[in-house]
Amino acid sequence: MKLHLSELSGQNRITGYGDDYVMINQIRYENSLIVLPDHIIENWQAKTFEQMEAEHFECLVSFQPEIVLLGTGANLQFPHHTLMQTLNQSGVGIEVMDTHATCRTYNILVDEGRRVAAALLI
Repeated sequence: MKLHLSELSGQNRITGYGDDYVMINQIRYENSLIVLPDHIIENWQAKTFEQMEAEHFECLVSFQPEIVLLGTGANLQFPHHTLMQTLNQSGVGIEVMDTHATCRTYNILVDEGRRVAAALLI
């Protein structure tokens, strides 16, 4: 799916996605990654839902997001609560959804000026 943007204003926006990729500012990514309005963490070490560990989320604390959107791939899957413990203890909200829904929600929150991070399993 290709998404249309209102204004880029120097922030990272998800401009398209499919079953095996996402596009950020028209650049295609085919590996799991984390997207923030002003930063991209490429080749996120969590490659699959089953491989996710708590340490994969610890890197997000330093970016001080209000909320982390976790895109779990093609299907919605809920991780064990211990995976998100570091974020919870830091007061960061967490929402879990499939990756396509995460892409759409990320753009809405960025448009609202929210400090959001999208952790995308591709």
